[in-house]
Amino acid sequence: MTTWVFLRGLTRESRHWGTLPQRWELAGLGRPVLVDLPGNGTLAAVAVPASVAGMVSVVRQQLSDAGRQPPYRILAMSLGAMVAASWAQALPEEIAALVLVNTSMRPYSHAAQRLRPANWPALAGVAWRWTDRSHCERVIHRLTCARADTQDADIRSWMEIAASAPVSRTSALRQLLAAARFRADALAPRCPTLLLSSAADRLVNPVCSARIAQAWAAPLLQHPWAGHDLPHDDPQWLCEAVSRMNTVTADMATMSR
Repeated sequence: MTTWVFLRGLTRESRHWGTLPQRWELAGLGRPVLVDLPGNGTLAAVAVPASVAGMVSVVRQQLSDAGRQPPYRILAMSLGAMVAASWAQALPEEIAALVLVNTSMRPYSHAAQRLRPANWPALAGVAWRWTDRSHCERVIHRLTCARADTQDADIRSWMEIAASAPVSRTSALRQLLAAARFRADALAPRCPTLLLSSAADRLVNPVCSARIAQAWAAPLLQHPWAGHDLPHDDPQWLCEAVSRMNTVTADMATMSR
């Protein structure tokens, strides 16, 4: 089975996937390889490249160092999905499939859709109070999660993650700048691609995913109530969506023989 690689988003790392990796295995999708973007998690001390393409190089090197060879299937969200799209467009022979969660990229959407203006003051406050992790994690939870029943436990866990692998303010800003600069190529990725969005995403307008799906003639599934962090809010739904994609892709491969 082709290796699944998981890529998280802005300032988040592998442990922020929560229960998704375990559910992924239970769903028969294999054991995913969890890779951090530069500046986050195991790579917290690594300088963040100025471009998404530079992040692709770091991710490819991590996989090579771990003895993992392409082609890969990639599940990625937000900034991680930009990295995945850039990779698939630049090196199509290395990517077998993409599942992109709540992402956005030029030229398919504009700045006010990619980051809702109502959140700009709160995000500026996060940047200003970056070392106050209690404040920051509470704001991030409010902006990205629709499920509130696990909020206290989530924030405790996220603060522990931040204490053990702190992301610097500089790394966060460089990631944000690389995301803002990123522009996808005109041609759609050649591999099977599934877009997933959340109807209640308070951070990124779900129209961003819809426009990518339309431009790439790719299927789009929208969760009815989840927030931006869909893997947090409903990991089981996500696993079931990808399982259906695997079935369709396998059927298409059989028909083409």
